Amino acid sequence: MTISTDAPVVAGAPAAHPHHSPSRAGSDFAGLSRRIAEAGLLERRPGYYTVRLGVVIALLAAGWGAFFALGDTWWQLAVAAFLALVFGQVALVAHDLAHRQVFRRRRPSEIWGRLFGNLGIGMSYGWWMNKHTRHHANPNHEELDPDVSPDILVWSTDQARNSSGVSRLIGGRQAALFFPLLTLEGFNLHVAGVRALRSPSMKNRLLEGSLLFLHIAAYLTALFVVLPPGKAVAFLAVHQCLFGVYLGCTFAPNHKGMPTFTGDERPDFLRRQVLTSRNVRGGLLTDVMLGGLNYQIEHHLFPSMPTPHLRRARTVVRAYCAEIGVPYYETGLIQSYREALTHLHRVGEPIRRQRGEVS
Repeated sequence: MTISTDAPVVAGAPAAHPHHSPSRAGSDFAGLSRRIAEAGLLERRPGYYTVRLGVVIALLAAGWGAFFALGDTWWQLAVAAFLALVFGQVALVAHDLAHRQVFRRRRPSEIWGRLFGNLGIGMSYGWWMNKHTRHHANPNHEELDPDVSPDILVWSTDQARNSSGVSRLIGGRQAALFFPLLTLEGFNLHVAGVRALRSPSMKNRLLEGSLLFLHIAAYLTALFVVLPPGKAVAFLAVHQCLFGVYLGCTFAPNHKGMPTFTGDERPDFLRRQVLTSRNVRGGLLTDVMLGGLNYQIEHHLFPSMPTPHLRRARTVVRAYCAEIGVPYYETGLIQSYREALTHLHRVGEPIRRQRGEVS
């Protein structure tokens, strides 16, 4: 196992024990699980999710209602911005459904997940589930986590040295290009979902594809029937670009700039999740805008834990990590972006050096 040294050392974090037996490592998570269960933090919250899903559906209906009511006007760009935020909230609800935070059983989780994901915002639930499950199993593992594969960006100096194609073209300046690239993420979600329909591993391809194409057809029909072509294209651009930026800003603080792993061996489950994750401090607004993903450590340790319990779980997990000597890191929202961008700039150095550019 290799732990990347590309990520910055966390100042003030408790030092991890360099040696721990497999039996001790396994018991570490078991001990934490008992404390979490005894605190009742794994129990379902049907009332909370009834309200949350109802609010998100109402906001989505209000956004499209305003769109049809306003008609041919440039004020539609404000509606596009509003719907970008709402689409982000719908995606966060789909995320909770996928993790069975809302329903304990798989069947209702999949039904509602596809309604919110495929039909609601044009994001393939099946494609995203496959990708996100692999991420949770091996966060920040350069060979196993699809979120740190060097498709466009490079996440370590080794990836930078071996980069080619698009990642090599932009890797040297990827920190400066990060937020502009996020404007394409909304479009990428739609394209990736459609492309995934060709994969044999995609389950229920007919249902997935039908809901995806129904969303796309209804979306484009609404835009080009209500608005003239110029305004329709402008609405689409503003809506999808801001949607992509919002999603990227929600997920970027969680792991970017934290340690990465390579090789066949991995640390135990607790350390694998804690060491690669970053929490973001904040109040109620942060919780709402990031959908609870600001408690990334707790979410990775207990993916099915309902979102409203994550804040309370943070106190338990942080104290437990201090007891066993596992670094637990959290910072402010702006600082989390600064650290992620600093990391992206640092790991792109081999590309800049090969081009003779100043670091």
